[in-house]
Amino acid sequence: MNILAILSALAEPTRLAALRILWDGGEHCVCELMDKLGATQSRMSRHMGVLKTAGLVSDRRDAQWVRYRRNPKMPPDVAAVIDAVMIAASRHKREAA
Repeated sequence: MNILAILSALAEPTRLAALRILWDGGEHCVCELMDKLGATQSRMSRHMGVLKTAGLVSDRRDAQWVRYRRNPKMPPDVAAVIDAVMIAASRHKREAA
Protein backbone atom coordinates (compact mmCIF):
# COMPACT_ATOMS: atom_id res chain seq x y z
CA MET A 1 0.00 0.00 0.00
CA ASN A 2 1.22 3.43 -0.94
CA ILE A 3 1.12 5.80 2.06
CA LEU A 4 0.96 8.84 -0.23
CA ALA A 5 -2.14 7.45 -1.98
CA ILE A 6 -3.69 6.70 1.41
CA LEU A 7 -3.07 10.18 2.81
CA SER A 8 -4.23 11.76 -0.43
CA ALA A 9 -7.45 9.73 -0.27
CA LEU A 10 -8.03 10.85 3.32
CA ALA A 11 -7.39 14.53 2.53
CA GLU A 12 -10.85 14.97 0.96
CA PRO A 13 -13.60 15.58 3.58
CA THR A 14 -16.28 13.39 1.94
CA ARG A 15 -13.91 10.44 1.65
CA LEU A 16 -12.77 10.85 5.25
CA ALA A 17 -16.40 10.99 6.40
CA ALA A 18 -17.24 7.87 4.38
CA LEU A 19 -14.30 6.01 5.85
CA ARG A 20 -15.35 7.11 9.34
CA ILE A 21 -18.73 5.42 8.71
CA LEU A 22 -17.06 2.26 7.40
CA TRP A 23 -14.56 2.18 10.24
CA ASP A 24 -17.21 0.60 12.49
CA GLY A 25 -16.35 -2.70 10.82
CA GLY A 26 -19.78 -3.15 9.27
CA GLU A 27 -20.84 -3.26 5.67
CA HIS A 28 -22.64 -0.21 4.31
CA CYS A 29 -24.62 0.26 1.11
CA VAL A 30 -23.59 3.11 -1.14
CA CYS A 31 -27.18 4.38 -0.77
CA GLU A 32 -26.62 4.75 2.99
CA LEU A 33 -23.36 6.62 2.42
CA MET A 34 -25.08 8.90 -0.11
CA ASP A 35 -27.84 9.68 2.37
CA LYS A 36 -25.57 10.31 5.36
CA LEU A 37 -23.08 12.41 3.40
CA GLY A 38 -25.49 14.25 1.10
CA ALA A 39 -23.73 13.07 -2.04
CA THR A 40 -25.05 12.01 -5.43
CA GLN A 41 -24.55 8.44 -6.58
CA SER A 42 -21.93 9.38 -9.16
CA ARG A 43 -20.00 11.55 -6.70
CA MET A 44 -20.11 8.86 -4.01
CA SER A 45 -18.96 6.21 -6.48
CA ARG A 46 -15.96 8.34 -7.49
CA HIS A 47 -14.99 8.88 -3.87
CA MET A 48 -15.35 5.20 -3.04
CA GLY A 49 -13.25 4.33 -6.09
CA VAL A 50 -10.42 6.46 -4.71
CA LEU A 51 -10.68 4.76 -1.31
CA LYS A 52 -10.73 1.34 -2.96
CA THR A 53 -7.71 2.15 -5.17
CA ALA A 54 -5.84 3.28 -2.03
CA GLY A 55 -6.63 -0.13 -0.49
CA LEU A 56 -8.76 1.24 2.33
CA VAL A 57 -12.10 -0.33 1.42
CA SER A 58 -13.42 -3.40 -0.34
CA ASP A 59 -16.76 -3.76 -2.06
CA ARG A 60 -19.31 -6.28 -3.27
CA ARG A 61 -22.27 -5.92 -5.57
CA ASP A 62 -25.71 -6.55 -4.08
CA ALA A 63 -28.30 -6.38 -6.88
CA GLN A 64 -28.30 -2.74 -8.04
CA TRP A 65 -26.24 -1.43 -5.10
CA VAL A 66 -22.65 -1.76 -4.03
CA ARG A 67 -21.82 -2.46 -0.41
CA TYR A 68 -18.56 -1.22 1.06
CA ARG A 69 -16.58 -2.15 4.14
CA ARG A 70 -13.21 -1.55 5.68
CA ASN A 71 -10.62 -3.59 3.78
CA PRO A 72 -10.17 -6.76 5.88
CA LYS A 73 -6.73 -7.30 4.33
CA MET A 74 -5.43 -3.90 5.44
CA PRO A 75 -2.03 -4.22 7.10
CA PRO A 76 -2.05 -3.36 10.83
CA ASP A 77 0.39 -0.48 10.38
CA VAL A 78 -1.90 1.13 7.81
CA ALA A 79 -4.92 0.61 10.10
CA ALA A 80 -2.95 2.34 12.86
CA VAL A 81 -2.37 5.37 10.59
CA ILE A 82 -6.09 5.50 9.77
CA ASP A 83 -6.95 5.21 13.49
CA ALA A 84 -4.67 8.19 14.21
CA VAL A 85 -6.24 10.23 11.40
CA MET A 86 -9.74 9.43 12.70
CA ILE A 87 -8.80 10.53 16.23
CA ALA A 88 -7.19 13.75 14.97
CA ALA A 89 -10.17 14.54 12.74
CA SER A 90 -12.61 13.99 15.63
CA ARG A 91 -10.60 16.29 17.89
CA HIS A 92 -10.44 18.96 15.20
CA LYS A 93 -14.17 18.71 14.62
CA ARG A 94 -14.91 19.10 18.36
CA GLU A 95 -12.57 22.07 18.70
CA ALA A 96 -14.11 23.79 15.68
CA ALA A 97 -17.62 23.47 17.14
